[in-house]
Amino acid sequence: MPAKSPISNLKSQTTRDIRWGVLGSGGIARRRTIPEGILPARNARLVAVFDVNAAANAEVARQFGATAANSVDELLKADLEAVYIATPPNVHREQVLACARARKHVLCEKPLGLTVSDAEAMIAGCRQAGVRLGAAFMMRFHAQHQAALGLIRDGRLGQPVFARAQLSCWYPPIAGAWRQDPAQGGGGSLMDMGGHCMDLLEMFFGPVQAVSCFTSRTVHDYASEDGAVVSLRFANGALGVVDTFFCMPDTASQNRLELYGSLGSILAQGTIGQSPAGEMTTFLQSDTRAYDAQQGRGTNGGTAIAPAPLNTYRAEIEEFSQAILDNREPSNSAQLGLQSQRVLSACYESARIGRLVEVGAKP
Repeated sequence: MPAKSPISNLKSQTTRDIRWGVLGSGGIARRRTIPEGILPARNARLVAVFDVNAAANAEVARQFGATAANSVDELLKADLEAVYIATPPNVHREQVLACARARKHVLCEKPLGLTVSDAEAMIAGCRQAGVRLGAAFMMRFHAQHQAALGLIRDGRLGQPVFARAQLSCWYPPIAGAWRQDPAQGGGGSLMDMGGHCMDLLEMFFGPVQAVSCFTSRTVHDYASEDGAVVSLRFANGALGVVDTFFCMPDTASQNRLELYGSLGSILAQGTIGQSPAGEMTTFLQSDTRAYDAQQGRGTNGGTAIAPAPLNTYRAEIEEFSQAILDNREPSNSAQLGLQSQRVLSACYESARIGRLVEVGAKP
């Protein structure tokens, strides 16, 4: 069965705010997670920030009313309870373990490090220190994704059959861009965007059992792949496809999400991404009819699924903060990051050897 809704544990009231620090205050932290997540969250408060770019860090601190730390150690000595890590994946392991030693809870951007062993080490270190570790798969919190998950959990889709997730953008060569350097980011479009897509499909259909993957460097000449297509086999027998590219114009890819089952389909565009936008339509029936030799589709326009928009960055911060307050495991737990690393590892191994790879199998 698909996992429980990651927003179902949120409470309507909290007793206090969790004090947050940020490691890697530029990039996604400055654009999204601080202004859309930490600042408006009903149970969080920004205290301090650090980035290796001291000038940018000072600007972020001024912009959002935080203290600008001069080092990781200085940040961890501040009066913090939790740290959001938005640095390149090659430093995730050492930074998460440093936070654990300082007895700080950690919400780390995906992927959790570069490898499965990195993720395992982070989980072990946080468990030993008695702190929570989460993986920032914020797309799970999208209101329409949650609505789709509810329909699937209620059996409205029937037996899961096939799923597709698409996420692409135009990402030309940029000096110093860590997503274009496997030594820093672990990979390109597959690691960065495909990880989100496969995590979403696992939320809907359960764990991936095996993969067959192709990667490409079709347009851009940086070291990371600029495109990937993955065929998935889920443990429940359903099949899936993820396609993700750094070499398509932003307007070309509609970021499709397609979920098919024995009772119909849930189709969306624009819900996969960083915003709460998008459109979702269901084509569902209550039972399986007899074979129709005409295979008529009719003119059914489907049923729109349009819940109130929910900012995914705020939702992930509120859920993790609430888990700390409740002394429980967060729904955006590190286990999601570990499973993602296992699936991604299988994908890259499949692309390397040119055949299907079981998730969790040793190379």
